[in-house]
Amino acid sequence: MRILHILNHVREIGNGIVNVAVDLACLQAKNNHDVAVASAGGEYEILLAQYGVKHFELNQSRTPLNLIHAARRYRAIIREFQPDIVHAHMMTGVVLGRCLKADSEYALVATVHNEFQRSAVLMGLADRVIAVSHAVAQSMARRGIPEHKLRVISNGTLGSVRTRNIKEYSPVELQRPAIATVAGMYQRKGIGELIAAFAHIAQDFPQVHLYLVGEGPERQIFEEKAQATGLSATRIHFVGFQPEPQRYLLAADIFVLASHRDPSPLVIPEAREAGCAIVATNVDGIPEALDNGKAGVLIPPKDSSALADTLAKLLSQPHLLKHWQDQAQQNLEWLTVGRVNQQTLAVYAEVKIEFRNVICHTLKKS
Repeated sequence: MRILHILNHVREIGNGIVNVAVDLACLQAKNNHDVAVASAGGEYEILLAQYGVKHFELNQSRTPLNLIHAARRYRAIIREFQPDIVHAHMMTGVVLGRCLKADSEYALVATVHNEFQRSAVLMGLADRVIAVSHAVAQSMARRGIPEHKLRVISNGTLGSVRTRNIKEYSPVELQRPAIATVAGMYQRKGIGELIAAFAHIAQDFPQVHLYLVGEGPERQIFEEKAQATGLSATRIHFVGFQPEPQRYLLAADIFVLASHRDPSPLVIPEAREAGCAIVATNVDGIPEALDNGKAGVLIPPKDSSALADTLAKLLSQPHLLKHWQDQAQQNLEWLTVGRVNQQTLAVYAEVKIEFRNVICHTLKKS
């Protein structure tokens, strides 16, 4: 098949959507498909080229003038590459793919990564809509996406072409016991609740340190919140974006993801593989990524007290901490990029056959 992935950029900044698309493009090219990516570019262009994936420059910035240029550029890319499948990972891409399809004979597939965004409903313009968790599929169905279009392919990141084998990473030296999160600095990631929970238990566990791995526009808000606890200078550490978060996960005792919304976070499989005891909120695709609570402790969202209580139990009971560290590493086989790729290729084949049948039926009628 000739497969074109469309996304906003291919920058190496910890963006889960980009990571999923890059993994798919590289594995599909490795499986002898002709694969291209259209985006505004970024650091992953080098990796894509290593796997034989062609990159087309496509700036999808949403200004009226640029969208005109993007439409022209998209048509030129389609004429040159002539894809069988166009796989859009973001809203602008699926709109371009549908509205500018004209007489092109490709099938349009879209992956819904952030269904909580209002614009996610536009992903229904595609011939098939891939949801990254069952929770996302249910949400999209409630919002009017026909169920016959929906397919669930849960995220998996283990074995990614972007990373090394977990055994090849050297853990960073953290002050322990260490609690860590790897997340963008956004309110919806529950960073505020994590800081509040840590402040609540800090006096009872004076040796524990908190490491916040990630970057984002609301980092200053969280730094000020940490400063207000009086712990920011000594025990709460903002380490920013790290290209190898595995080094922090390997060194941490407990991993926390306190998200308010999170369709299917890639960091959960990574934390499981690293052997962290995991505490995460019972929202969206997080329970699925944790085998519905078998691989980590699930707590209510936006509840710093519940988070503090859970952290205190783990820190005060070594056998319980060890139990959840062991549980995290069970049943990892289904969290691989290989499985995600094979299921995605199956969706392509399905929609391609359907698309051909429609064309044949139309030709017969004419």
